[in-house]
Amino acid sequence: MGRIIAVCTSERKGVRKKNVGSAQLKPNHGIVGDAHAGDWHRQVSLLAMESIKKMQDKGLDVGPGDFAENLTTEGIDLLSLPVGTKLKIGPEAIGEVTQIGKECHSRCAIYYQAGDCVMPREGIFVAIQKGGPVAVGDSIEVLQDA
Repeated sequence: MGRIIAVCTSERKGVRKKNVGSAQLKPNHGIVGDAHAGDWHRQVSLLAMESIKKMQDKGLDVGPGDFAENLTTEGIDLLSLPVGTKLKIGPEAIGEVTQIGKECHSRCAIYYQAGDCVMPREGIFVAIQKGGPVAVGDSIEVLQDA
């Protein structure tokens, strides 16, 4: 089981997100108030703090939200989760992994601000199946198939 280190949102796509501490996950939408939310397969993005630390170790001054991820996690191996994996996020929300990594067609503002971007290589995306609150310190866990 892992935990949520940051809950981040932004009003526009392609920019760093700010840790807002808590948010509401809405089914078939994502985080209420976030630019990336909507009726598509990449409703909520997740990036591990362990991935961010790799960039910090290269000397970059980056932290949670700087790679435009919605949820920064710790203690869960996001890259090992196959598409279709269900995650319990916070006390009641359920998300399903829909994509691992992404293709960046052009260097976004994040790349120019941070000097690199781990999101295309190490971020994952989920669609929200069941909504609920999510906050810093909440658990995130893989749900075993029944």
